Amino acid sequence: MTSPTSRRPYGVKGAPYGFLLPATLLFALFFALPIGYAVWLSFRKMHVSGLGLGAGARSEVWAGAENYTAAFQDSELLNGALRVLGYGCVVVPVMLGLALLFALMLDSDRVRLAPFTRLAIFLPYAVPGVVAALLWGFLYLPDVSPFSFVLDRLGLPQPDLLDGGPLYLALSNIAVWGGTGFNMIVIYTSLRSVPAEVYEAAKLDGATPLQIALRIKIPMVAPSLVLTFFFSIIATLQVFNEPTTLKPLTNSVSTTWSPLMKVYQDAFGRNDIYSAAAEATLIAVVTLLLSFGFLRAANRRDKQEAAR
Repeated sequence: MTSPTSRRPYGVKGAPYGFLLPATLLFALFFALPIGYAVWLSFRKMHVSGLGLGAGARSEVWAGAENYTAAFQDSELLNGALRVLGYGCVVVPVMLGLALLFALMLDSDRVRLAPFTRLAIFLPYAVPGVVAALLWGFLYLPDVSPFSFVLDRLGLPQPDLLDGGPLYLALSNIAVWGGTGFNMIVIYTSLRSVPAEVYEAAKLDGATPLQIALRIKIPMVAPSLVLTFFFSIIATLQVFNEPTTLKPLTNSVSTTWSPLMKVYQDAFGRNDIYSAAAEATLIAVVTLLLSFGFLRAANRRDKQEAAR
């Protein structure tokens, strides 16, 4: 008969797997399984016999790569991707530039009320995206916007921010307003982890605050900049809340303005979940490839600098 002491090591060795089991089950049920089901649906289609009436008139059949071929040839999906590309070219540089600037300013010895300022910059990130889009949407409308009222009183022209080219700036402003605080916190936390001795040595060598920021602080937080850029790229490719919320306020935002809006329209507007699944899979693959390529390029650059 095996004694309790001889069984104890096996229980200790199996304890980590027991702790990981709940997280693994949740990951499998609510992440891996839906993704697998979406990929499965992307290779299927609905076959309609006759008028589509009666039992057995509609059946799900294997479609192969038909849905993916149609997605590649879909001009609305391609145009949505180009619009998101232009949107990202505005959002990502401005948002990360402001986040880095605010982080460097808060890390300065001369700054006052740093906790309050840090909270004020971060606070917009806590506002839900739909609420932020509604807030800014009404500020953009000429009939209800206080900015338009002030411009009218001053006799200045009132730009229509919800039409044409300014629409990209209006959408980008919402994303920048909401995302700058989060990226600032990430960069600021990295700055605070830099040893104070590094700054003291630079000051003894006669370095100015600007030189310390450009030659010491920014290179030291490069990994955080890579991380925030990575997150920003993913968020840009998945833009959905802002254009969807502003759509009722303007005719310039179509139901397929962004790729994810196109997926939503196909799935729930046209009731074609198979094409929507193929499009969603393509978006996920493109996001993965871009993210992997960027991280690999960043790691290669870090290795080259380390070798020097």
